[in-house]
Amino acid sequence: MSGDIDFDAGALRRFLDDRFGPQDSFALDRISGGQSNPTYFVTHGSRDMVLRKQPNGPILRGAHAVDREYRVLDALHPTGVPVPKPVLYHEDAALLGTPFYLMERVEGRVFADGALQDADPSERQALWMALADAMAQMHQVRPDAVGLGDFGKPGNYFERQIGRWGRQWEASETGDIPELDRLLAWLKDNLPEDDGAVSLAHGDYRMGNVLFHPTEPRVVAILDWELSTLGHPLADLGYCCMAWHTAPEEYGGILGLDLAAEGLPDEETFVARYMDKMPDSAPLLTFHKAFSLFRFAVIWVGIADRARQGNAAGSSGTDAAALARRFAIRGVEVIEGSHAASA
Repeated sequence: MSGDIDFDAGALRRFLDDRFGPQDSFALDRISGGQSNPTYFVTHGSRDMVLRKQPNGPILRGAHAVDREYRVLDALHPTGVPVPKPVLYHEDAALLGTPFYLMERVEGRVFADGALQDADPSERQALWMALADAMAQMHQVRPDAVGLGDFGKPGNYFERQIGRWGRQWEASETGDIPELDRLLAWLKDNLPEDDGAVSLAHGDYRMGNVLFHPTEPRVVAILDWELSTLGHPLADLGYCCMAWHTAPEEYGGILGLDLAAEGLPDEETFVARYMDKMPDSAPLLTFHKAFSLFRFAVIWVGIADRARQGNAAGSSGTDAAALARRFAIRGVEVIEGSHAASA
């Protein structure tokens, strides 16, 4: 059992014994990395599970909503969208200090960066295409049909999101980031006309948040649904495209790499693969990519704020604030056309 467990492991074991029957074996290990909800591997007898909970300490209202994560898994698992099978949700914070849920553990491969350094170059393009395929499969699910019709407000998604993240930025104690102010102003002035498209939006859909089959270029589980809501499908697509507009040292982007030599697709190929599965989609615009970079920058602002409060996993406030500024700079480059591949 790892030494960085921040709750009473014995209480969890007793809870699982009561729920599933006493077992001779129990193991609990925190998964390293991550800036969102603390995540742990749990083995209870023959059951291999993953536990997700809220961070300890104060959190922003509506943030780290593990109940929403569990609800999405419960809704999507019967549809065939690749998600882990949900096991249970426990609302009472008295047991572990916060609400939590359990899902079945899925075996697979995780690639932390867009360059897929741990994959054979001959497989890298297929892995990126599989990422596009799973995203389209997720977006093809009609929220009303799976009980998620009230999972968010339909319509005007980008306008509402810009308002939400803009308010979070304005309320932050992080120092001045003029590029973020400029990006926010540009987004407000360049909102596309609302086309009425509504889907389940993952909110953090990227290479590092999926599991691939152990030997095949196929997504077997989409993970980390913390930011999911009803939204616009192009928000997720634009977010994936951040990889082509950020450098490897900036959270694993692929900007500046020799894509052909590394076996990686260009942005147009990835977008085309998604569009082949979503023929009725509106086109991807510079706006969608700039919005994603803005939003990701503000997410890192939030991480910097939590780090100063001693409530963020694995990051200093200074490092997180520096990353926030880097993503804001990349967003400005996109709107200036420095790296924009779509218009």
